[in-house]
Amino acid sequence: MKGAPMAGTGDVREAWGRITAWLERNEPDVLAALGGPVSRSAVRDAELRMGVELPEEMWQWLLANDIDAGRHPDDRSCLVAFGLPFPLPGGHLLLGLTDIQRVCLSQRGLEEAQPSADSDRPLWRREWVPIAAERDGLYGTFLDTRNGTVGTWAEAHGPEEGVYASLYAFFQEAADRLEGVSSGDWSGPGAPDRALRLDSRPDDEPIRLWARAHGYQVNDRGRVPASIREAFEVSRR
Repeated sequence: MKGAPMAGTGDVREAWGRITAWLERNEPDVLAALGGPVSRSAVRDAELRMGVELPEEMWQWLLANDIDAGRHPDDRSCLVAFGLPFPLPGGHLLLGLTDIQRVCLSQRGLEEAQPSADSDRPLWRREWVPIAAERDGLYGTFLDTRNGTVGTWAEAHGPEEGVYASLYAFFQEAADRLEGVSSGDWSGPGAPDRALRLDSRPDDEPIRLWARAHGYQVNDRGRVPASIREAFEVSRR
């Protein structure tokens, strides 16, 4: 395992454990979909392929659950092939190791093919590793392997760095939302049971039906990717 925990972080297993404990009580099917741990050799291979060294926090998380383990995307898959609808800040799909690599290399390739006008504020940095994203990979959440902070990116307005101090803080926020308390106020287990909400919009179902009829792949739950929503709107004009 690589390195020591970065400054300002906690044990990500504690934060992730809060999430999985809530899912075990309230949404066991979602918990089952998280899968088992990834192998250490698979993480090392991913580091080599992406050309980054993952921080300790990400190793801890991947060694707990990897939703992609043992699965391979087919030629018709979206960029995010196995992303799991999940109650994360930002509402994106949670990524496993396969999708992490796919999105990382895709975003890096886009930046290399069309470098940002401002080299100090690129649309993607080589040190960023995605942890959540939309199906098309144009919106999502990344971990900065240089300093362990978590930021977001969006095709429309570019990235926002340092939104969370660490992966630990990001998952703590997710756990706080699940348990229905404000960040920093959680003092232990016992939050009331409630149905999992995945930020679907009321008008999503007609878009899903249209998307499937026109060959798009779209989840039954969660937010419809912006690219599909825009294609639907264009078709209605």
